[in-house]
Amino acid sequence: MSDVTRILSAIEQGDPHAAEQLLPLVYDELRKLAAHKMKQEKPGQTLQATALVHEAYLRLVASGRASAPREPHWNSRGHFFAAAAEAMRRILVDSARRKGRPKHGGDRQQVDLDQALSVADPREDLVALDDALAKLAAQEPIKAEVVKLRYFAGLSVEETARCLGISPATVKRHWTIARAWLFAALSEKETGTH
Repeated sequence: MSDVTRILSAIEQGDPHAAEQLLPLVYDELRKLAAHKMKQEKPGQTLQATALVHEAYLRLVASGRASAPREPHWNSRGHFFAAAAEAMRRILVDSARRKGRPKHGGDRQQVDLDQALSVADPREDLVALDDALAKLAAQEPIKAEVVKLRYFAGLSVEETARCLGISPATVKRHWTIARAWLFAALSEKETGTH
């Protein structure tokens, strides 16, 4: 059992000092994961990678403490990082939705005079992708997990296969189908056809 897995188990058992031991072990990897996610964001994102790591970590540790000791929340290091990627995705989607509200200036758009005025709003793109991904998850949960791990977590085909316990060939097949499905769903939303 790795140190990370042992500490995750201690967090789930309610050890108040375990969370302090976990952060130094996983911080660099979480920071890389957050930086990867932030690179995928369009310009205009005000959330920094460091803040994303801290918020995701707090959510993960809080959810680990809330789980029942007899029902493990994370069964491995890979499972923990998949959960971290999901937490980061949710934080980014929540942020995009919040910024899309009029109270937070969502009804205003920053425009660069050197660019065309018809630039797509990155918050809408992320929210639309999240909506489409939720629909895919309802129909094809494994394919949606592949998207989350490949696109949002930046995992390779092999890493995704290990996390999900399926073959790399299956991951490739699911990845291809899911991308096509999401593209069609997002295109329908853009054109307004159903």
